[in-house]
Amino acid sequence: MNLIFKQISSDIESVLKTFEIKEKVMISLSKQPEVDYQVNTLVKHQKNENFEQISNAVINKLREIKYIKKCEITTNCFVNINVDSFEICQQVTNDSKEFKSEHIEKIIIDYGGPNIGKPLHVGHIRTLNLGRSLYNIHTLAGNEILSDIHLGDWGMPVAQIIAYIIEESLEVDNITAQDLQEIYPLASKKYLENNNFKQSAQQINKELNNNNLEFVDKWEKIKNISVNNLSEIFEVLKHKFDFWYGESDVNNLIEPMLEKLKTEEKIVLDDGAYISAENSEPKILITKSDGSYLYITTDLATVLFRQEQIGYTKALYIVDKRQSLHFNQLFSSIKFFQFNELEHMHVAYGTVNDVSGNPFKTRDGKTKPLLELYNETLTHIKNINPDLDEINLSILTNSILTFSDLLSNRKTDYKFDLNKFTNISGKTGLYVQYSQVRARKLQNNFTDVKGVLSKNISESEHSFLKQLINFGYYFEQSKELNEPHHLANYLYDISNLFNIFYENEKLIEIKDSEKLSHKIFIINFFLKTCHQVMFCLGIEPAEEM
Repeated sequence: MNLIFKQISSDIESVLKTFEIKEKVMISLSKQPEVDYQVNTLVKHQKNENFEQISNAVINKLREIKYIKKCEITTNCFVNINVDSFEICQQVTNDSKEFKSEHIEKIIIDYGGPNIGKPLHVGHIRTLNLGRSLYNIHTLAGNEILSDIHLGDWGMPVAQIIAYIIEESLEVDNITAQDLQEIYPLASKKYLENNNFKQSAQQINKELNNNNLEFVDKWEKIKNISVNNLSEIFEVLKHKFDFWYGESDVNNLIEPMLEKLKTEEKIVLDDGAYISAENSEPKILITKSDGSYLYITTDLATVLFRQEQIGYTKALYIVDKRQSLHFNQLFSSIKFFQFNELEHMHVAYGTVNDVSGNPFKTRDGKTKPLLELYNETLTHIKNINPDLDEINLSILTNSILTFSDLLSNRKTDYKFDLNKFTNISGKTGLYVQYSQVRARKLQNNFTDVKGVLSKNISESEHSFLKQLINFGYYFEQSKELNEPHHLANYLYDISNLFNIFYENEKLIEIKDSEKLSHKIFIINFFLKTCHQVMFCLGIEPAEEM
């Protein structure tokens, strides 16, 4: 949170402490146009016998702050605050140092989660965008952030692929990523329909777990093909990960973990399967009756792996909201099994659908690959502006795919409408890019002018500056709630205010050097804030449009 919010909050809290009231003070943006900020903390204390003294002490304390122009207690006991934008801009610059948290954390963000052999599809766009954005937001807050893609690279799906390759007499060395994407659904279908094939895949799975070198060699080659393909796609989509760990990295930890839990009677037999001894409903299944592992088995082992090999204070899992039960059971099991008392959070999200509200499909009814959506978007932009170079074309494509996604509350489903999201004048990634490109051109036209804010600030300029100052408020919301849509909507708002400013100001016609310097300050402040927000969202600023 930026300096003004910190100071106002801490000053009110210090006053309350003198009256033996310990309370966290929150500041909110006022919905009244004539009021800048509000504090509702005093509402709950209005029946206190010392309320008049308390309220007077709060007001007197706030009036000592140089940038507070006016503050008063309303009849319903709200504290209304108006600020002096000139004075605030002497302190608030929206530099990175202003957003550093007091308590630094080491956070693992688990997102991406593709299975080897399968293509990245449209459904992956939300975990990727949310993961990258939260990585950047928490980085700006000064935390140590580590991302882990958490590959699905072990178990029965892999065994099915190997079984299919053997049965069809295919050479692993000659297989491409495209081949694997075609093999995966065929192998899965055959596993369900053909009992002999099913038994073969099950045997291969056992052999893999027993470290049979023949099958391990095939698995390694399949994994390398998939990982190389994923790396190429992520490079196009501008995603990168600190760790490429997968289920295979924790497989050797599972049996010792299960044996320990059996000894401690934390898991017990139930019809041949092992369930958690925790009193929960539904029961938490740890292994199947045939001894095979479940997602929770691997995820529990991953927790042990991460705390031993990486170390962390918090873990965020960016996964579809339909997996909520799984993560509730996982987090409950971590505590019940006494693995650790660290914070684990499921950052759930809704689905991305087509314009009709249905799941994205290709013409043949298959789930649309993410790269196909990227190429469709790129082609659409290219048709709008054929003169764009490849770099800016790529930046704008990713801007559309990122901004349109993050604009919606992550908990809700949203419709991807290519025509809507490529509208230069709508609430789109192109609009915010257009705004910052405009501002940058103005900045470049006046490189010899040093931006200095004057005290002569108009009402419209105050509204614009106040919103730029509010970056810290929206940043804090997005960080604390792990909800980037607050920042995405804020980016649109300041872009819109800049464009109003741009249309109203003809800088080339301004002869007064002080007035011109004043206007350049506002442009510079907007551009710095805009780029900070874009960084948080994972959007690269375009040079041209």
